[in-house]
Amino acid sequence: MAIPEAMVSPISGLFETLTAAGAMAAAEDRDRAAGNPFEVEIVGEHAGTIEGPSGLTIGAQRAVDEVDETDVVIVPSTALDEELDWVPGRHPAMVAWIRAMHERGATVCSACSGGMLTAETGLLDGHAATTHWVTEGYFREHHPEVVLRLDEALVVSGDGGRLVTSGASTAWHDLALYLVARHVGPATAQALARFHLLQWHQGGQAAFQVFDPGTDHGDAVVLAAQRWIADNYAVAAPVAEMVRRSGLSSRTFKRRFRAATGETTISYVQRLRIERAKRALETGNAPIEEISWAVGYEDAASFRRLFKRLTGVTAGEYRRRFQLPDLPPVSAGRAA
Repeated sequence: MAIPEAMVSPISGLFETLTAAGAMAAAEDRDRAAGNPFEVEIVGEHAGTIEGPSGLTIGAQRAVDEVDETDVVIVPSTALDEELDWVPGRHPAMVAWIRAMHERGATVCSACSGGMLTAETGLLDGHAATTHWVTEGYFREHHPEVVLRLDEALVVSGDGGRLVTSGASTAWHDLALYLVARHVGPATAQALARFHLLQWHQGGQAAFQVFDPGTDHGDAVVLAAQRWIADNYAVAAPVAEMVRRSGLSSRTFKRRFRAATGETTISYVQRLRIERAKRALETGNAPIEEISWAVGYEDAASFRRLFKRLTGVTAGEYRRRFQLPDLPPVSAGRAA
């Protein structure tokens, strides 16, 4: 599907990857890949050129009202506004078409923030789904019935596995490879991955998520606590100190803190400390034990366990994956 808010690169990437599945079919999958296993089309509310939010254009080959049946519908990533939000109700014809295709047997997929448009169909209600982690607030507010699994890069749910959602940005790789593995074969999916340098995000999204708690909740006492803990996260007994500084009873402060931030006081402190540790791992070479101490944990073993629980990877693995790389040197030309 293409709509004016859709990002062009995931649409073109999915289109070209699925179109190439037949030519890249592994030997063991060639019976299933006879001809071209996917007949891929881009559809819009109207046929013709659609300009995306970046100014790039993409062509819709048909209008949705010309398509009565399909096996798979893919809702692509969409651009969000400055508040990382989505305005519902802009595409009722597309929402109705997605729902109709699902009722007629189609598997409905969404890539990244396209899950917000998919959620308008009601199909995700009561089912597990993932999406870009920055849209969590929107989903919690507008679609509380959706069972969010934001730590996962790909979630398959619904009757017969006919709801498939993928996470942030390049998790469309996971979606494309999954569809190829499901409809052609896993060996062909692996062949495509090798050829195009696509990858399964098997570790999920947790390591990529940034803890950026909101401060627009309107509770001045909680806001003061958030501002204090942002600079004093490593102190001993930080929750007790926040309570003391608030002038409230422990029970009242903790209740108001959770209502305002969506986090318990202890989970807030833990996530803040781990976020600071992630920055240290990305930008320096300090030993993990030293980083543990710097963010408030005297016991490095406890820090390591907490880091793995919150990010899905070990601190060492996180450093190997996300440490800022040195720029490659300029290669010398061949001597004359």
